Amino acid sequence: MPTLAPPTPPRRARQRRGPLTERLAGWSARNAKKTIGGWLLLVVLAVLAGGAAGSGAKTSDAGESGRAQQVLREQRTDESYRENVLVEAVDRDERFTGSRGLEAAAKDVAAALRGAKGAATDVASPLDGAAAAKELVSKDGRSGLVTFTVPGPAAEADARLAEVTAEVERVKKAHPDVRVAMAGDLSLTKAVNKAADEDLARAETLSLPVTLVILVLVFGALVAATVPVLLAATATLAALGLLGLVGTVIPANSTVSSVVLLIGMAVGVDYSLFYLRREREERAAGKLPREALRISARTSGHAVVVSGITVMLSMAGLFLTGVDVFNGMAVGTILVVGLAVLGSVTVLPASLALLGRRVDALRVPFLGRSRTAAGSSRAWTATARAVVRRPLVLGGIALLALAALAVPALNMKLSQPGQIDSLPRSIAAVDAGVRLQEAFPGGPAPAQVVVWGEGATGAGAEKAVRALRAEAARSDLLGEPVTTQRVGDVLSVKVPLAGSGTDETSTEALKALREKALPAAFAGAGSLHYAVTGQTAGLHDFAEVLDGRTPWVIGFVLALALVILVAAFRAPLVAVVSVLLNLLSIGAAYGVVVLGFQNGGLAGPLGFDSFGGVVNWLPLFMFVILFGLSMDYHVFILSRIRERWLRGDSAQQAVVDGVGSSAGVITSAAVVMIAVFALFATLSGIDYKMLGVGMAAAIAIDATLVRGVLFPAALALLGERAWGRRPAPADDTATGTETETATATDAAASDDPEATGTPATTTPTEAAERTPALTRNA
Repeated sequence: MPTLAPPTPPRRARQRRGPLTERLAGWSARNAKKTIGGWLLLVVLAVLAGGAAGSGAKTSDAGESGRAQQVLREQRTDESYRENVLVEAVDRDERFTGSRGLEAAAKDVAAALRGAKGAATDVASPLDGAAAAKELVSKDGRSGLVTFTVPGPAAEADARLAEVTAEVERVKKAHPDVRVAMAGDLSLTKAVNKAADEDLARAETLSLPVTLVILVLVFGALVAATVPVLLAATATLAALGLLGLVGTVIPANSTVSSVVLLIGMAVGVDYSLFYLRREREERAAGKLPREALRISARTSGHAVVVSGITVMLSMAGLFLTGVDVFNGMAVGTILVVGLAVLGSVTVLPASLALLGRRVDALRVPFLGRSRTAAGSSRAWTATARAVVRRPLVLGGIALLALAALAVPALNMKLSQPGQIDSLPRSIAAVDAGVRLQEAFPGGPAPAQVVVWGEGATGAGAEKAVRALRAEAARSDLLGEPVTTQRVGDVLSVKVPLAGSGTDETSTEALKALREKALPAAFAGAGSLHYAVTGQTAGLHDFAEVLDGRTPWVIGFVLALALVILVAAFRAPLVAVVSVLLNLLSIGAAYGVVVLGFQNGGLAGPLGFDSFGGVVNWLPLFMFVILFGLSMDYHVFILSRIRERWLRGDSAQQAVVDGVGSSAGVITSAAVVMIAVFALFATLSGIDYKMLGVGMAAAIAIDATLVRGVLFPAALALLGERAWGRRPAPADDTATGTETETATATDAAASDDPEATGTPATTTPTEAAERTPALTRNA
């Protein structure tokens, strides 16, 4: 009798291994407490490590100026600081020489400084003799100058400066009819640092409540609004801590910390917003919480990762400059964006899993109901439909508007405000610096000639300095007094320059010093070497390096954007149009900055004095970061449009539906970014004001005219050519089985009772989402 083979067991349906973001979200949801606890531990450790790292590496200028600073640092000696006390009549209607009141005030200042028990050294007064009077009385004879040195090291110099300031204030009160104002290396630096710290604290204080209010309006529930804010805030704190640690090797100044706060809050909230909005849409469409979370991880989570990587790669282009300040900005931005991405794909799913439906708790009446439901924006759908019908007319109007905004950018003048130009004159040290600059040009920020080599502190250098003093006395571009100071084995020579320190006159004075005065003075100095640093020299050298390397950075970012878009959507025409529109929107933002700051249009409303230019690092930084951020919205919109085109819609209808369905979340995200960026326009530093206005204007233009009008018009004109050949329809049966199996597995593995039950069938939208990896939408 033949042996019967045992029956073949039924084949189990093949279980699909989801993408990495989906698996990360699943693990985080199943281990929610561990994930959140690990994140908080990371934040605490990062903050503690940053606090213990110390002051970090020092920022050096580029070119010759940076070389001079490096020579000084190699001496490893205590640094000293040159300070000045200006003495003049309050209304400057009295000559200094022969005025009993002014001479008495100068005498008292000098006596107070000399009696300060080591807090002030090398005190020089215009009353010390004919030679001193020649150097320390202004050319118009109305102002006198008392100079002195505050010895280091830096930790002790701060206490000494406080003692000296108290003495000067005492003399000032004793002479109420005389202006007694102090400004110099240390006092101005402390004023700038204090203003930067206060600005950073103010931005931190304002950004959280403003962002929370916006998100409450978006979600209509306090809990849902709080989650993205807390996640962004902790990611920013961790990034600032890690920046302090990394900053021991790569220099990062106070501007970098402010940029990290700016980008961290904006990007962190946006990434969480994309994720949370999609999760709420899926639940509103009838999905169970676990399934809604899984779909959100596969779509929005993936888009967040792609966007974050794009921003980080774009910022890496700043390393090509080789400039310390850009290196610090690149490191800081990469850290905060990376942490924001990590938190969005792990901590956010864990938080949503813990909260469940409680994420909608603490609802605000009449807010957020329409925004939480899946659907399209009526206003943006109507706009997109009108644009698709008349792409040439409406697109042409938008193009002309952007071109008109971009035209002023053609006259952009790159410059860098000095310490006394970057802050308002309501700060006492800044006001003193401005008055000192007017009476003694170059006084607050002189050029510093660093001399090294054999005999740098001997007779050879002394002879060269005497020749330099003689040249300064004859020149209209070089000022007095020329002072010297020994720093280890090198000599530091301070030479005042004509002009404000940042204008064309100062640049001409620097050129005269470097190309004429110094070569003549050191002609017979043998093995001595010299290099010029200081505010004017640093800005000039920075501009030269930037001019040479900016094309490489721009080329890198443009090539990167094209590669990513072509790889994501396999549509070269769409990639080229996208890059061109990005360039146009950035050009329009540049035009706003020129009109508002270089031309002074916003001087009154924002409370600053225009220095007639644009901060020289701003355009390149804006270009790099905006190209990265614009990919965020771009990938989102293009994914929605391509999803509908793959589903079978015509190219024009796909544009209308894609723009309408994505407009709500993009508008919400743009409002958050604009609000955070606009806060920086309220800070005291003019560079912060420019950054805030420029970034806010760029995002507003990008999210409205570009994404809402110009881009749909361009896609409508391209038609089916934009996307190439339509792929064959997917096997709906196989796709549906695969989804059902994955859903059942998720439910079986879940500890959430809400996740069990009959799995949802695959919808056409989900089938369309199984497009090439980078095109999955948010």
